[in-house]
Amino acid sequence: MIEQNTLFKEKQLLENYRRIRARSVEICEPLETEDFVVQPIVDVSPPKWHLGHTTWFFETFILIPNLDGYQVFNSQYNFVFNSYYETIGARVIRTDRGNLSRPSVADIFQYRKYVDQQMENFLLNNDLSNDLQKLFELGLNHEQQHQELLLTDIKYILGHNPLFPAYNKNFPLEKSEPKNSKMLSFKEGIYEIGFEGEGFCFDNELNRHKVYLNDFQISNRLVTNAEYLEFMNDGGYEDFRHWHAEGWDWVKQNNAKSPLYWHFIEGKWMHYTLNGLKEIDLDKAVCHINFYEASAFASWKGMRLPTEAEWEVASGKFDWGKRWEWTGSAYLPYPGFAKEEGAVGEYNGKFMVNQMVLRGASLATPKEHSRKTYRNFFPAPLQWQFTGIRLAK
Repeated sequence: MIEQNTLFKEKQLLENYRRIRARSVEICEPLETEDFVVQPIVDVSPPKWHLGHTTWFFETFILIPNLDGYQVFNSQYNFVFNSYYETIGARVIRTDRGNLSRPSVADIFQYRKYVDQQMENFLLNNDLSNDLQKLFELGLNHEQQHQELLLTDIKYILGHNPLFPAYNKNFPLEKSEPKNSKMLSFKEGIYEIGFEGEGFCFDNELNRHKVYLNDFQISNRLVTNAEYLEFMNDGGYEDFRHWHAEGWDWVKQNNAKSPLYWHFIEGKWMHYTLNGLKEIDLDKAVCHINFYEASAFASWKGMRLPTEAEWEVASGKFDWGKRWEWTGSAYLPYPGFAKEEGAVGEYNGKFMVNQMVLRGASLATPKEHSRKTYRNFFPAPLQWQFTGIRLAK
């Protein structure tokens, strides 16, 4: 029985590995070779870099330390595909990822094939310790994070091409927001937030702890394009009173007038979607809003953004998952949070400064990452993620 359980576990690990690794390649199937190399801004990485970096993770953290006699695919790839792990050594700076004409796209697919073969051999012929299983699971979730970034970055790359080429004309889009908007009420009291139970979570979702909340209300739906267009037409981008000081500076420096991907063409508001350039659907949730814009809109409505604790407590009472939703909470550690030793400890804790928390998920998020305790985080000016607005008061 023990041997059968071990075989089942090994088979399940291998199936998960194959499925998740295949999904990254599937996301890139609609791309032309030239699309794999582009880096329009520092926050966007070339698709081929994502494919290489996620492969590097398994090679660096699983195979090199644990597979006797393992030969690295290319000794220079540690420098090329290390993202931010100071523990691991020097790396190509983020702004230069788009300068990497080599390794070629073909080289990177060969790299993935080589590492996948070695990983499958390793998983089939070794019993993973509990610590190694946790590291392996982290690697899979890390790859899924990059799958979301792949879709996000691909949209930015194609959405800034003057031809507005569609990524996939059949890409499934989300439904419209409910017609009836109402505020859901919650009483003051002590609540618990944070991950609990079985299954995977990132370290920043721990530890579960108590929070005190005052009475609050939160909307049952997201802000729509129609509502945001009202804000724009009422001079929202010209009225400093609704903006944080940094946000107002951002508006002036960028001559901001609308969400990312919006274009006023021949008297109509259009926006770039993964299906190509389309006329704005007024009933859909507004997307690609940064924290400054979300806060300014909330101020204009006489409301505010929810805190992340309020969002988590209320999340069972409304539908979520169409947009990453900005909260009014700074990204900080939960009580009792502790970084792990070594490179893995750099995964989340080092970024707990100058970032705001987003909750929920989006159309780009893998299903396994859609949980109410997931703490996404980005700097306030960034628009390129699939972000939206839920109001509170």
